[in-house]
Amino acid sequence: MRAFLATAAALLLLGGCAGSTRSPARQDKSDPSAVGGTAGPGKIWRQGMGPFATGWPHPGPFQLKEIELPDHTKAEVWQARGEPGEFGGTLRVAQFGSGPRTFNVWAAGDVDAVGIGYLMFEKLVEIDAWTGKPYPRLARSIEVSPDRRTYTIRLRRGLTWSDGQPLTADDVTYTMNVLVGQKFGQHSATTHDVLSVYGQYPAVEKVDDLTVRFHTAAPFAPFLTELSNAPVAPRHILEPVTRAGRDAFESFWGTNCDPRSIVVSGRFKLDRYVPGQRVEFVRNPRYGMVDRLGRRLPYLDRFIYAIVPDQNTMILKFYGDEIDLLDIRAIRGQDAAIMKQRESAGHFRMYNLGPDDGTMFFIVNMCRRKDPKTGKPYVDPVKQAWFNNVYFRQAINHAVDRQRLVDNILRGVGEPLFTSESTASVYFNRNLMPFPQDLRKSADLLARGGFVKRGHRLYDSQGHAVEFTLFTNAGNSTREGASVMIAGDLQKLGIKVDFQPIDFNTLINKVETSLDWEAIVMGLTGSRLEPYDGANIWKSDGRLHLFDQRLPDDAGKMVVKDARDWEKQIDDLFDLGATVFDDKKRHEIFDHYQKIAYDQAPFIYLYSSLDLTAMRDNVGNYRPTPLGINYTPLGSMHNLEEIYIRKAKGSPP
Repeated sequence: MRAFLATAAALLLLGGCAGSTRSPARQDKSDPSAVGGTAGPGKIWRQGMGPFATGWPHPGPFQLKEIELPDHTKAEVWQARGEPGEFGGTLRVAQFGSGPRTFNVWAAGDVDAVGIGYLMFEKLVEIDAWTGKPYPRLARSIEVSPDRRTYTIRLRRGLTWSDGQPLTADDVTYTMNVLVGQKFGQHSATTHDVLSVYGQYPAVEKVDDLTVRFHTAAPFAPFLTELSNAPVAPRHILEPVTRAGRDAFESFWGTNCDPRSIVVSGRFKLDRYVPGQRVEFVRNPRYGMVDRLGRRLPYLDRFIYAIVPDQNTMILKFYGDEIDLLDIRAIRGQDAAIMKQRESAGHFRMYNLGPDDGTMFFIVNMCRRKDPKTGKPYVDPVKQAWFNNVYFRQAINHAVDRQRLVDNILRGVGEPLFTSESTASVYFNRNLMPFPQDLRKSADLLARGGFVKRGHRLYDSQGHAVEFTLFTNAGNSTREGASVMIAGDLQKLGIKVDFQPIDFNTLINKVETSLDWEAIVMGLTGSRLEPYDGANIWKSDGRLHLFDQRLPDDAGKMVVKDARDWEKQIDDLFDLGATVFDDKKRHEIFDHYQKIAYDQAPFIYLYSSLDLTAMRDNVGNYRPTPLGINYTPLGSMHNLEEIYIRKAKGSPP
C-alpha cells in the first residue's frame, strides 16, 4: 500500500509496518512468524514479557472459490476462507485525534478518512495478507498481455451498490478516467502518482459491461499492486458532482452529510457520525462475499470507530472493556510489558507483527517558492537558506540521538531508523550504515555550511540566530516526546527550537495546502514489498513530496519547474524501477535512490516501532499478519468481513 500520512500511535501513518540494529538478512515476509528484527523483540523478552503470538498458519496461496448465488441474480461472489462464525454483535475500535475530515475517500488526504473509505468501497484488486500478492476483489479475472502493457480485467457478475444499482465497467472507467485520471481530490491525485510511469497515466477503456482494459505507457512491474489503492466509485452518484466542478466534489460527502446518501460497495455503510466522538457503521447486506456455508458476509451488525483525545485514553478504554482492539501503533513501548502481564485476566491476546514498515521522521520545509495569492514566500527566505543547505540537514541528522529515542520513548519496542525504506522492507538497502549521535561531526558540518556558534547560540553567515518552530500532532505522546528530545539535541548545537503540538487536521492542512510551516515530526505508512508505493512521496511532482510540496494548478496538474538535480535523479530512478521486472536490477535501482536520500537528508529518519496489537478473546477469525496491515480503521483486520463476536465471551480464540 502506498504511503499515507498517519495519525496512529506507536510509529507515526498518513506511518508504517515496519531501528538501532539492522536485520542480519532479508527474511521471508510471507510467513508472519518470520517477520521482525532481532533488537525489538529481544528487548521485549528481556523485560520479562515472554513471547507474543506472531500470526497464524499460512493458508497457502489465496485460491478464491467462486460461488454462484442460488437465486434469481446468479451473482458471482467470493467465498471467505475463515471458519464459519456467528452473525450479530458490534466490534468497537478507536483512534485518537480529531476524526475524519471527509467521508469522500477520493477527496481524502489523511489516513483516517482514507481508511473509512476503504471500509465502504471495494477495489478491483486487493493484496493477500499472507502472500503479499494482488488478487481479484471486485474483479473475477485478470489477464496480462505478453508485452506486459495491457491488463484485461473482468468484473464479477451481479455486483451491486448498496442502493441496488448494478456495479459495472462504467463505474470503473469513470473512477479511473475522471476521478483518478483528472485528479479529483487528494487521494485520487496520490493514486494517479503511483499508477503513472514516465509521467504517463494508463489509458482505460470499457470493453463490455463487465470488462475493462488498462494500457500502460511501458511495462509496469507494480501496476496491479498499485491498482489495489483505487476504490471504485458509484458513477450514478458522483458523475453529476464532478460535472459541477472541483469545489463541489471536494465538499461532497463531507462530515456533515446525511449518512444515508453514501452509496457503498464495501463491508459496511455509514450509519451515524458524532463529531469528536465516534463513527458508526452498519453491515452492507449486498456485500459480495459469503462464508463457507454460503451466508452473506459480514458477520458483524455494527462497527464502531471511537475518536479519543490521546493514547492514554485509548489504553484506558481497552482496559475498561469499552473497545475490543488496540491496533497497530496504539500500544506504546511503555504499555507493552504491563499489557502482556494482564493478558489472561483481561481476556485479550497480544500479537507481535514485527518491525513496522513505515517511517517516523523530522523534516524542514525546503520550499523556495512564493504563494501566488499573496506574493510572499511560503518560508522566510532566511530560513529557506538554512533548510536548503545540505550541511545543515546533515548536521541535524548526526545530532539526533536515535538510540535514546528508542530506549526512552519506545521503551525498546522498536529500532532506530536511518533510511527511506524501513528494515522491514525487502528493498531495504543494507549498505547504508547506521551511525550514533555525533555532536562534533554536526558542529563540523555546520561550520562547512557557513554557520558559527557564539556562546550558546548558532548563527548563520549573515548573523541571524538559528531558530525555528517545530510542529507535531497533539495527543500523540510518542511524537510529542520525540519532538522534545530532538529539540534538546539541537539545543546542544545552539539551535533554538520552539515546539508546538497542534491538531492533526491543522497539521495536515499546513503540510499539504497552506505550506506555512518550518519543521515537523510526523510519519508515513510504508510498504514491505513495493518501493514504488513511495512514488507519491519521492517524485518531485508527488502529492506527498512533503519536504518541498508543490501545489497543483486549477486543473489538478502538478507542474515542477525548480526540481533539484538530486530530485530529478530520484524521479528517473523511480520510473526506471517501475519498468524493470528483474528482481536483482530492481534492488540496484531502489538501493541507489535510498543512497541519494541518505546523503541529501530531506527526511531525517528517527525510528520504526514494532507492530503490536491486542484483541479480545471473544472475537473470532482475527488473523493479523504483517502483510495485512492497512494503516486505517481496518488496521490489522484485513479480513474484517469474517470477524465475528462469540456469544460465550471469554472463550479461547
